[in-house]
Amino acid sequence: MAVPLMTGYGVVIPAFNAAATIAETLDSVMAQTVRAEAVIVVDDGSTDDTVAVINAMNLPVTVLRQDNAGPGSATTRGLAALSTPLVATLDADDLWLPHKIEKQLEYLDRNPGIAGVFSHWRVFRNNRPDLPEGPELAGWSRTTMMIRRQVVASVGPIVDPQGGRGEMIDWIARVREADFGLTMLDDVLALRRIRPGSLSYGRDPARDRGYLEVARLALQRRTRNRAGTA
Repeated sequence: MAVPLMTGYGVVIPAFNAAATIAETLDSVMAQTVRAEAVIVVDDGSTDDTVAVINAMNLPVTVLRQDNAGPGSATTRGLAALSTPLVATLDADDLWLPHKIEKQLEYLDRNPGIAGVFSHWRVFRNNRPDLPEGPELAGWSRTTMMIRRQVVASVGPIVDPQGGRGEMIDWIARVREADFGLTMLDDVLALRRIRPGSLSYGRDPARDRGYLEVARLALQRRTRNRAGTA
């Protein structure tokens, strides 16, 4: 599906109990070589000082608050509050490298038929982003995504599965099933923080049920699609 070229972008950051990391995350957004038209943090029912930390930074950031419903719900609410033609999203404990947005905007400018662009990322631990660990990985994730607003309006909300993991896997799969073109840049443009207590940290049978739910939903959609074309 071809998507018309658009310019200008906004940022959505879902945050839950992110007081220890949100300042660094916002600093990485503000350090982009191309500044955002709007930055929205959706506080997903935090019980710590996340909002107080943001307010103390005195940045041009809008904070929306909601009862805890999950990162997909929070991201969806932030997307609905933006009017920019392009949207970039970011987890509240991850970081962008300074040229992340610039490189993605350049790619979308050259490729108007592409609906969304992602990038590689690297992992860091112990609050040391200057010491990334492990190999460079393709980041099919909220943190690396820049996407055209048309996609959001067409595909619908990001749904949190049971367990709380896998919502972006599900949503990206739905984007592809809607015939929107997605691309992965080879550049490392983001850093993923690994910390105990975060939603994605380690293996957790209860949380990992979300991945099984995502696989089940994808199978249901494929079955319906085959039945519809039979």
